[in-house]
Amino acid sequence: MNSQFINSSLENYPKKSGLSLIFPAYNEELNIQQVVKSALMVAPKVAEKYEIVVVNDGSRDKTGEVIAKLAELYPSVVAIHHPANKGYGSALKSGIKKAQYAFIFFCDSDCQFDLFELPRLLNWIDQYDMVIGYRQSRKDPLHRLINAWGWNMLVRLLLGLKVRDIDCAFKLFRREIFDRIEINSVGAMVNTEILSRAVKLGFTIKEVPVTHYPRFRGRATGARVRVIFKAFRELLRLYNELRLY
Repeated sequence: MNSQFINSSLENYPKKSGLSLIFPAYNEELNIQQVVKSALMVAPKVAEKYEIVVVNDGSRDKTGEVIAKLAELYPSVVAIHHPANKGYGSALKSGIKKAQYAFIFFCDSDCQFDLFELPRLLNWIDQYDMVIGYRQSRKDPLHRLINAWGWNMLVRLLLGLKVRDIDCAFKLFRREIFDRIEINSVGAMVNTEILSRAVKLGFTIKEVPVTHYPRFRGRATGARVRVIFKAFRELLRLYNELRLY
């Protein structure tokens, strides 16, 4: 997006007091620099204070090196390194634990979202506890679309969580949510767990459409068989836990 347009469109935007932006990353050496630099452009336009927390989840490529260099260059970038791959949920949990501001946003590091759409979420956060994106036109392969539809239906059936796009990685939360819930999921089930636990406690949700782009660089890992089976195990564990409340 053109930087001149960004400056003009957000020139008088009402800034939040503090914002933590979290980016889990696994083998994203080709994308992570662009993501962080986009965050560095938009964050000061929407928040008085901000931090960009990037979690290298045991990447096998040069993701860790790129993140470390970005942290050296920019004081607002915080680098976290897992020595081995722990899973998306664990990476997100590490970022949330490190986050220090009143509002917490997280997004994937694959360049499939436009960070300059963050104001779409911020516009609602004073009225809701969670503002979550849903992909208007999801630009993923057919098998991932089928998997996502099946997962959404299963979650609705077991947990009664009725949102359009559970795993859309473009979400904004009030900090108090994470002060009250404990994240146990280590894998792809983490979005479902966060939303289910928060709704159970009475926190409110607003859904907002966001743009989704094809992945041009790097390789997605969410559709791997072991990732899917781990998500099913964690879903059943959460179902058994929540139904006892």
